[in-house]
Parts: sequence; structure tokens; C-alpha cells
Amino acid sequence: MSPLLFLAAALAGGAGAVLRYLADLGVARFAGRRFPWGILLVNVSGSFALGVVATALPEGAFVLGAGLLGGYTTFSTAMLDTVALRRDGEGRAAAVNAIGMLALGLVAAGLGLALGAGLR
Repeated sequence: MSPLLFLAAALAGGAGAVLRYLADLGVARFAGRRFPWGILLVNVSGSFALGVVATALPEGAFVLGAGLLGGYTTFSTAMLDTVALRRDGEGRAAAVNAIGMLALGLVAAGLGLALGAGLR
């Protein structure tokens, strides 16, 4: 890997992290902080986008996929949010968050792969 490609992926990862923060903040202002809707949106939309990138733009998969979308999506925050919901007595919301994110993420990734294949 060239140093320039590595730098591009690192910068894209930073941009993705900023986009995640802004998306989560924006959704929380609209929907409130009781349920982590912003992180759900980020991870589902990121799954879709990665599916598109992986099939339609395989040459951009490292910078866009590992870099931008790797910085944008967040498994760790999703799991922390789920544990926090459970800890706060919101067991049903915790289950909806964990199962819903997995199910919606799988559907979104599949749709992204299909769209990407159609674009290719």
C-alpha cells in the first residue's frame, strides 16, 4: 500500500467519525436521547453504503469502505448503548436496539450489494 493511499484512508476515517457525530447529534435533537436512533441510523446507512461501495466501486473499497465508512459506523457505541439501556431498566428497548440493528443492518447491506451490482 502506498503512503498516499494510507493517508487518504486515514483522512477519510476522520471525516467518517465527524459525520457519525453530526448525524447522531442531529437525530438526537430531533428524536431525543431516550433511544439511540442516531447510532441505529448511522450503522444501517453505513451497512447499505458499504454494500454499494464493495460491489460498485471495488477499487475504492479501502479509502471509502475501511476509511470513510469504517470511521462513520460504530459497533462499539451500538453495544454500549444497548448495555446502557438494559442497565437503566429498559430491557425491551435494549433488545429492540440489538436485534433491530442486526436485522436492519443485514437488510441494508443486502440492498446495498444489490444496488452496487446493478450500478456496476
